[in-house]
Amino acid sequence: MIEQYTTTNKYNFPQPITDTNLPQRFLEQSIHTLQQVQHQPFQLNQQTVQQFNTSEQTPHNIQLKPQPITLKPDHQETIVAAIDTSTIKIGETTTGILVAVRGATTWKQNGSYKYTRIGPFIFHITEENKNQLYNTLEHAYFSTTYGSCHQAAPNIMQMPTRLASLLERWLQTMIAKTVNHGILLFDGSLTAGTPETPTQRLREILGYVRRNQSTVLAFSKATTLRANGLLITEQLPSRDPPYLLETAGLHSKPPMMLLGEVYVARLNKANLAFRLDIDRETPVEQRMDAIQKLLGNDLYTQSYPETLRLSHILCTFTANEVLAIKHFITRKHGIQIVNRPDMHKVLFGSYGFKGEN
Repeated sequence: MIEQYTTTNKYNFPQPITDTNLPQRFLEQSIHTLQQVQHQPFQLNQQTVQQFNTSEQTPHNIQLKPQPITLKPDHQETIVAAIDTSTIKIGETTTGILVAVRGATTWKQNGSYKYTRIGPFIFHITEENKNQLYNTLEHAYFSTTYGSCHQAAPNIMQMPTRLASLLERWLQTMIAKTVNHGILLFDGSLTAGTPETPTQRLREILGYVRRNQSTVLAFSKATTLRANGLLITEQLPSRDPPYLLETAGLHSKPPMMLLGEVYVARLNKANLAFRLDIDRETPVEQRMDAIQKLLGNDLYTQSYPETLRLSHILCTFTANEVLAIKHFITRKHGIQIVNRPDMHKVLFGSYGFKGEN
């Protein structure tokens, strides 16, 4: 059973009191940037590719401990909450790019899945407005936290991912503040020190989680980490799952910081495993307790938690949604669609497909 929580001025998280400053600024900036693009010609994106936050730092000298940690499902009732965001490029204008950003939070409690989707927020990003846009949203985020780590706005092509990261960290912060004695599922690693994930910001989120006696389990859909030349998720012992494999000897280069201990998680008999990061300041007993409660409270088809899978699906843009966004911006903001030729196809014919580049 899945219940939808309609997003209003008060977002419906597991507890009702949340700060909505950042999404309100997202909405204001979306409207403001779209008003600036009225009556400009608009070129549709010829290769519609969604962007997700999957960057990963590769530590050195990784070792994979051969002895697995056996897990047993713990069916004690525990809330499981997951967060994910995505962004998609809609097209280009003569002065910038049109993108959409959306986030989703899913949680399972009392046998039911519930979710909230925030967005889509549509932005027209230009060289002229990117600094004001980014600084406004950064200020909105940090108005709800202590301290600040303002940074210069990235180049225009990096802005969509940076905006999605801001929304994702805000969602993680709100869930970290409102869930008590729960399990929080993050998409990606607990590596900090990147432009998308400043170290102070992730430390603050993990601090809220510990304060509420919850545990973060961060699953990576893909990893480049290797031990003895092989991916850590492909060195699985012939042992019945569910189990974890520990890693050792991980070191990252400054300014990157590993805020989590890294494991390999194989949760069912599907021949799949995932990188799993757990907050280093969480006691080992609590880590194992959290993963076993996840097994007892959530589905994990193909070794991946269902709550996190639903968050990913719910924030991903479908083809029909992209068409609706294009229809909205042409009718609401008078943007004229111009179908310019795809130069790759003109020059290279059937050899012109360029993938994500």
